Amino acid sequence: MGRGPNVTIVGPGRLGQALGRLLAQAGVAIDLVAARQLARARKAARFIGAGTPAGLDDACLNRAEVILLTTADAAVEPVARALATRGADWRGKVVLHTCGSLPSSVLKPLARRGAAIGSIHPFQTVPNPATGARNLPGCYWAIEGDPRACAVGARIVRRLDGKPFPLRPGRKVLYHASAFLVCPTLLALLDQSERLLDLVGVPSRIARPMLAGFVSETVENFARLGARRALTGPAVRGDWPTIEKHLRELRRHAPEALPVYRELLRAIVRLAGRRLPRHLERLR
Repeated sequence: MGRGPNVTIVGPGRLGQALGRLLAQAGVAIDLVAARQLARARKAARFIGAGTPAGLDDACLNRAEVILLTTADAAVEPVARALATRGADWRGKVVLHTCGSLPSSVLKPLARRGAAIGSIHPFQTVPNPATGARNLPGCYWAIEGDPRACAVGARIVRRLDGKPFPLRPGRKVLYHASAFLVCPTLLALLDQSERLLDLVGVPSRIARPMLAGFVSETVENFARLGARRALTGPAVRGDWPTIEKHLRELRRHAPEALPVYRELLRAIVRLAGRRLPRHLERLR
C-alpha cells in the first residue's frame, strides 16, 4: 500500500479503534476520526494515536480519500445516505464498510456519487479495542465489492499481515452465520461445561484454563485432520450406555442443558456416519 492515501475512520467503535491503531502503527496516514458525538471521536483518536477528531456533519469529511465505515451494522446504510447527501464529489474516493452480514451494495448512495464501494470484515473476535488490536494482525478478512475498492481493501489487510479472501456478496449472511456458530455459541457451550464442572466441585480457576486447553487442542486437531477425523467421544464409538447416563444426569442436575446436548448429539452422530439406536432417535 506504500504510505498510500489518507484513511478516515467513520463510526469508530471497537473494530474501528483497533483497526485505526494498527494501521497507524503500520505507517498508514489516519486523517480523520469521525463520530456523531465529537467527544467520542476525540476518545477514539486518543486510542488510535492518530487522526483529527470530527463530527459526521463536519465539512472536512469532503477531503477524505479512503473511508473505513466501522459503525454498528444498523448504522451503515443511514450513515452512507447521510454522507451522500453532503453534495460532495465522491469520484476517486473509496468507501469500505466492516459489517460481516451486509453486502457492499448498502453503500450505493455513495456509489451514485462516484465512490468505489466495498466491504472488509475480519473473521476474528473483537470484544474491545485493545483485544482487537492484539487479535487482528494475521487474521483472515472477507472482501467484496467494486474491483478498485477490493484492491484497496486487500492492501489494507496486508498492511496488518492479514489474509484477504473473496466473498460472494449475495451469500454474506451465511458467511456471518458461520462465524456465529463457532464464536458466541462456543462461549455458551463453555459456560455450560463450566457449570457442570462446578456441580462436581471443580472451581473456575481450574475449570476455565482446563476447558481452554481442551478446546484449543480440539481446534488444532480440526485444522490438521478435518472435523470427521478429529471427532472423539462416546457417540463416535457407539457407546450408547454412556450417552444414556449423560442424559439421566443432565435431566436430574442440569435440565437446561438437555436441549443443547440432544441437538449436538444428533449432529455428532451424523458427522460420524452413525445412526442413533431407536430408543435414542425418539429424543424429545
